[in-house]
Amino acid sequence: MDDQKHYYFLIGILAFLVAILFTFSVLVGTTGSGLSDIFTTIGQHDSEISSLIIREIRLPRAILGLLIGATLGLAGATLQGYLRNPLAEPGVIGVSTAAALGAVLAIYTGLSLVVPLALPLMAIGGSLIVVLLLQTLAGAGSVLTLILAGVAISSLCGALTSLVLNLSDNPFASLEIVFWLLGSITDRSMAHVWLAAPFILTGWLLLIASARALDVLSLGEEVALSLGVNVKQTRLLVVSGTAISVGACTAVSGVIGFIGLVVPHLLRPLVGHHPSRLLLASALAGASLLLCADILVRIVSSSTELKLGVVTALIGGPFFLFLILRLKAFYGT
Repeated sequence: MDDQKHYYFLIGILAFLVAILFTFSVLVGTTGSGLSDIFTTIGQHDSEISSLIIREIRLPRAILGLLIGATLGLAGATLQGYLRNPLAEPGVIGVSTAAALGAVLAIYTGLSLVVPLALPLMAIGGSLIVVLLLQTLAGAGSVLTLILAGVAISSLCGALTSLVLNLSDNPFASLEIVFWLLGSITDRSMAHVWLAAPFILTGWLLLIASARALDVLSLGEEVALSLGVNVKQTRLLVVSGTAISVGACTAVSGVIGFIGLVVPHLLRPLVGHHPSRLLLASALAGASLLLCADILVRIVSSSTELKLGVVTALIGGPFFLFLILRLKAFYGT
C-alpha cells in the first residue's frame, strides 16, 4: 500500500508541475501578460493585441509543448518496456526519420508553399507508412527482428533526407529544411494543434492499452506467452501507437530527441521498475521537460531563437555521459 501511495504522490507532483509550467509557458514572452489576461482572453473574440498573442501564439505553443512532451515520454517508456531495452526510444523503429522525410519532401517539392498543411500531412503519412513496413518486415518475428527492421528503415529515411538536401539547388529551401529538422514549436497555430491532436490521442490510447502486457513481458516473452499474453497484438499496439503519435508530433514540431530516452531512465527507480506505472509518469515528466525547455528557449536572449531540438539534445547528451560514468563506477571498470 505504501508503494502505491508513493506512486500516486509522484503522479500528483508531476501533474502539478505540468500545470505550473503550462501556465508559465502561456505567460512568458516579450509582451507581458498576467493570469487575469489568460482567463479573460481565451474565450473572447476581440482583436486586442494581448488577446491575439495569448490565443494565437502562446496557447497553441503551450498545448503543443504539453502534447509533444507527453507523447515522447510515453512512447519512450512503452518501447523500453516492450523491447526490454533501456536504450530504446521512438527513433529506434524509424518513426521520427520517416516523418521527417515526409516533411522534407513537402518543403523540397514546394508543396508546403502551395498548401501550408501539406508539410504536417506528408509527415504523418510517412509515419503511417512505417507501421506497414514494420509489420511487413518484422512479421511474426522476435523483438530483435523488429529492432533490426526499425534500424534499417531509420537508416534509409535518413539517407534519403540527406539526398534531398544534397539535390536541393534552392539555398532558401535547404535552410528551411535544416531549421525544421532541428525541431521547434515556434509560430505554430491552433490549426497545427487540431491537425496533430487526434493522431496523438489515438496513439496514446493504443500505447496505454499495452500497459498490462508490458508488465508480463518484463518476465520474458516465453513466460508472457504461457500466461496468455497475445505478443503479436501487443507489438501491433506498441508500434502503431508510437508511429501514429510520434509521427504526428514530428509533423508539427520537427525532430525533437532525447526526451523519450532520458525521462524513463530518471523515473524508473521511482515507480518500482513496473513498466505499466512508468507510462503515465513518463508522459507527465516528458511534458514538464519539454515545456521547461521551450520556456528556456524564450528566456535566453539571442538574436536567433534557439531551436527546441538543440536544447533537448544539450540536456540529453550530458545525462547519458553521466549514466556511462555511473555504470563504469558500478562495475568497477
